[in-house]
Amino acid sequence: MFHLLLIIIYLAFISLGLPDSLLGSAWPSMYREFSVPVSWAGVISMIIALGTIVSSLMSDRLTKRFGTGKITACSVLVTAVALFGFSISHSFIALCLWAIPYGLGAGSVDASLNNFVALHYASRHMSWLHCMWSIGASLGPYIMGYALTGGYNWNMGYRYIAFLQCGLTVILLLSLPMWKTVQALDRTTPDAPSAGKALSLREIIRIPGAKEIMVTFFCYCAVEQTAILWASSYLVLCHSLSAEAAAGYASLFFVGITVGRALGGFLTFRLSDTQMIRFGQGIILLGILCLFLPFGTGSALPGLVLIGLGCAPVYPSIIHATPDHFGRDRSQAMIGVQMASAYVGTCLMPPVFGLIAGHISAALLPAYLLLLLILMFWMHERMLRQIG
Repeated sequence: MFHLLLIIIYLAFISLGLPDSLLGSAWPSMYREFSVPVSWAGVISMIIALGTIVSSLMSDRLTKRFGTGKITACSVLVTAVALFGFSISHSFIALCLWAIPYGLGAGSVDASLNNFVALHYASRHMSWLHCMWSIGASLGPYIMGYALTGGYNWNMGYRYIAFLQCGLTVILLLSLPMWKTVQALDRTTPDAPSAGKALSLREIIRIPGAKEIMVTFFCYCAVEQTAILWASSYLVLCHSLSAEAAAGYASLFFVGITVGRALGGFLTFRLSDTQMIRFGQGIILLGILCLFLPFGTGSALPGLVLIGLGCAPVYPSIIHATPDHFGRDRSQAMIGVQMASAYVGTCLMPPVFGLIAGHISAALLPAYLLLLLILMFWMHERMLRQIG
């Protein structure tokens, strides 16, 4: 039962990643159709992120009331409906409206699934599940490209993903008895999570170490998303690569993070979550130092790979350690605020570097990432001292 449900959760993580890169791959076709500036993709992205933050903060209350299985199935269904809404949209306003349920669905399923895996499965599965997310995020642009090169428009690309999400919803609905069985078995253990009352945001923040882990997550996602968004521009502006070449080389970050999460699952047999986080931070540091070296692309490209490799274990290890650090009964609440902090970092910090690059220089990218990494390391170590 545990293993069959785990396969379904693996499929769910792939489906989580599928829509995440669709907007970026489809936007060059979309903005011309809607006659809006290319920069307006950020508006849709922000609406999705805000919905995700709200639903992440609500995940504790919703999961305690309905259970992870129902929340996951309903959230995937809501996301499927929103994606289908994108596929039939013919105005920018319609996209903005459909972005609201898109974000609300994504946040609930992300927080609830991560907590379920952290409670019931070993650390290696958390790493491999997030590797599945990376695979899904990589497949999304290919599906959109298939639609665009096959004589269809971007609408059909969104429709394909919506149909896949609908299929997953059916599988999740059929699997609901499995979720109940796993949870029932878990309640027989002495440290089983209590249904309890949901914690308010104020109560969560008062938990020792909560503020520190929120800042840690904020900084991690700031590093990851800033590297993803600005790697191509950095290579063009600071290393004189063509835009086409830079776009290809920037994908080295995704190669690093996907391979790192696949391999990281095996490292968890020997290393604890805390050791995995420190190991990842050390690899990120090596990658950033490579960006400082004066060897052009000879050091910058390996640096991007190393940053991706270093990022790989940090996110899943922080999530998996949450029940041990804060208690199984409070893990859903903690993971909800961690995910919200992550999305705030994703929304806020890459645009901040955009201002720095525009008004000063894009060459400051390594220094910017280094400052975020130092704050991440400090906050994580401080959290460990508080809960110890």
